[in-house]
Formats: sequence, C-alpha cells, structure tokens
Amino acid sequence: MEKKLILRGILAGAVAGLLAFVFARIFAEPQIAKAIDYESGRDAAQAALDKAAGLTPEAAGPDIFSRTIQANVGIGVGMVFFGMAMGALFAVAYVICLGRVGKLRARNLALLVALGGFLGMYFVPFVKYPANPPSIGHPDTIKDRGNLYLLMVLCSVLFLVGAVWLGKRLQVRFGNWNATLLAGGAYVVAIGIVMALLPSLGELSVNVQQYGHHATETPLPLTDPKGAIVYPGFPADVLFSFRFYSVAAQALLWATVGLAFGPMAERLLDPATRTATAPAPGGQPEPVSAA
Repeated sequence: MEKKLILRGILAGAVAGLLAFVFARIFAEPQIAKAIDYESGRDAAQAALDKAAGLTPEAAGPDIFSRTIQANVGIGVGMVFFGMAMGALFAVAYVICLGRVGKLRARNLALLVALGGFLGMYFVPFVKYPANPPSIGHPDTIKDRGNLYLLMVLCSVLFLVGAVWLGKRLQVRFGNWNATLLAGGAYVVAIGIVMALLPSLGELSVNVQQYGHHATETPLPLTDPKGAIVYPGFPADVLFSFRFYSVAAQALLWATVGLAFGPMAERLLDPATRTATAPAPGGQPEPVSAA
C-alpha cells in the first residue's frame, strides 16, 4: 500500500512540476531575461571602469548551454524532476499522517499535507531567504547561502512536525481549535527565533569585507572613483515580479500535488475499506480477520 501511494505521489509531482514549468516559462522567465540583461550591462560598465583604471578585465567564461536550452529544456526538466521529488516526499508524509491526525478524508488530508509542504519547505524559508534572479548574489557566498537556506528548511520542517505533535497532545485538554492555535503560535515563535538568529545575506563576512554592511546582496548602483553613478542598481520591479511569480509557481506546484494525489489515494484506500465492511451473502458484514 505504501509503495503504491508513493508512486502516486511521484506521478502527481510530475504533473505538478510540468504545470509549474509552464507557468514559470510564461511569467518568470521574462524576469530572468531582464536580470541577465542587467547583469550583462553592469559587467560591461565595470569592464569600462577597470580599463580606464588600467586594470585588465577578467575574461568571462563561455556558456555551457545557450539561453534557449536553459529557458526551455533545462528549466522544464528541472521543474519536472523537482516536482517528482517533492511528490515522493509528500507521499511519505501522507503515509505517516494517515490515521494519526484524526478522521480525515483522503482528499482533505492530501490538501493539508500539501499546505504543510508549501509552508514548511518553501514559503517560510522564503520569508527569510527569498529567491533571487540572476545577477543577485556574489559567487563567493554561494556555499554560505546554500547552507543557510537548507538550515532554514530543516528548522521549518522540524518545527512544523513538532507543531503537529503538540497540537495532538493539547487537543484533549483545549479542544481542536484552541490546540491548533496554540501549536501554530508555538511554531511561529520558534521559527521567528531562528530567523532572528540567522544572519541576513548582506551581513555575510565576504559581503561585509567587500561591500560593507547591507541587508541584502541586491546590487547597488555602480559608481566611478569620483562617486558618480555609471550604472543603476538592480530594478526593484524586476526583483518583485520574479519573487512574486516564484511564490506563485510553488503554490501551483503544491496545490496540484494535493489536488491530483487526493483522488488517486481515495480510490486506492476506499476499496479496502468497502471490502472489509461489505455485507456477506447472508446479509451480515463479514468479520475482518485478525491477520
């Protein structure tokens, strides 16, 4: 049974990844193109400044894949495989929750697990470390940024599991509604403390040494030695649009996983229930074997 549910989760994830890719290709990809154009223009301005100062500009490495391949095949394959991975994790969480979080219908449980996956694995970590388009973020901080984001995801998921456990423990004493509010409040407090303790990306040691104290790694205006602006900072509207569509794509992915998986799980689980309680030929339900 568990393997069948996981396979259905992978299938739902593949469909979700494909839909998320179509959405991202239409709405997010133009913002990525604008960010790449900004990066190219800024690099050209920086090269001109270096040349004027008598410095040898650093040669850019060749692109392994063209933008066409990256924007279509690369992102598409990546999103589908990401959706399959998230679908498998979703199905595992679903199997763990099945029968342990109250008498919920298969579809309702699927939607709740999908909501938990979206919040715990994406949205809450996004609040602290939001997604960035190309040209935002310095190469020397890639490892630190990756480790901090993974730490946020790990804390968010662990605290979410803890909140579910706490809600079940408090349910008998405070009732379902109050227990849910108390558990949710505990999650918010715990993850808020983690967010306050973790550094902002602009405060990473490499960034402070090279650029000073800033809240983020968003490129500021490029200036010449006299302080005159020779190239503007990263466009705020492009950054907002990219992050908005990133959240929307993830919401679409997780919603599709929950909506697609629910009916498949219900068809798999309900026949077993009907067989166990079906009336015997004599009119009485057949007893369920202890084995």
